[in-house]
Amino acid sequence: MNVSRIAYKPVGMALGAASGMLAGAAFKQTWKIIEGEGDAPDATDEHRSWQQILLAAALQGAIFAVVKAAVDRSGAVATRRLTGVWPG
Repeated sequence: MNVSRIAYKPVGMALGAASGMLAGAAFKQTWKIIEGEGDAPDATDEHRSWQQILLAAALQGAIFAVVKAAVDRSGAVATRRLTGVWPG
């Protein structure tokens, strides 16, 4: 295994944690705009419709995927700029 890949592992893990927090905050704000409510529905919330629950799940998944990809890519680009080696 390449030394740069091993060295990037802790950086990648930290970026993953940061992207999760960022995506969670983005999802909460987006849900407030869409539904005007503070909390997104749980799958087991009997007072919410199927439409609300599935919309929230799809939106959350999409936001998490986009934020994770953007943060991962930015980290890889920054690593190449600093070291001259692509970490992936």
